[in-house]
Amino acid sequence: MSSGGKEVPPVIHTDTRNTPHMLQALLQQIPYFNPEDIAAFVPLWKKQVQLSRYDFLIRQGQVEQGLYLVTSGALRIYYPLPDEEICVGFAYPNTLVVSFPSFVEGKPSAYCIQALKKSELLGISKADLMQLMEARPNIKRFWYEELEKALVGKIEREVDLLLPEPEQRLQRVLQRSPHLFQHIPKKYIASYLRMSPETLSRLKV
Repeated sequence: MSSGGKEVPPVIHTDTRNTPHMLQALLQQIPYFNPEDIAAFVPLWKKQVQLSRYDFLIRQGQVEQGLYLVTSGALRIYYPLPDEEICVGFAYPNTLVVSFPSFVEGKPSAYCIQALKKSELLGISKADLMQLMEARPNIKRFWYEELEKALVGKIEREVDLLLPEPEQRLQRVLQRSPHLFQHIPKKYIASYLRMSPETLSRLKV
């Protein structure tokens, strides 16, 4: 296992007075959100999480209860095996992160989400999100669009893994996430691309 992290729980705050303006600014960029949607949505992001490097947002076996927006830092989503940790995704500022199957199905997570550097996140509970979706159609539309993005991302990832040439896999990922190397250490990107760190180092980035 390569985590090397301390068994320290995340630091959680619930004082919404400190909710960053960043969230409201991001929601204002969604063209179909009206001021009432934003006013109803922002206060529900009550959970403020601070993670040190190698802290876990969620571990394998825990049930995911929240959806998170990364406001700073970087995290990896990985599947732990006895002799390997397979990266299946990353999160960095302005992106959402969640152990998706666990969140949707309410079952223990098969994945871990771990901070790769000091990170801060805002979280909304599943219960609050589902309740607001029923009350506000634009919130439901937002969530369904996020589901569509997740499905497209899964298909793109499957195509990546079918390509025999490492260069092709790397170029496809860089086209989708050109800033990936600014946030994520290369050894984790190599795991995501299913190649050795040495192979990734030989490729031009």
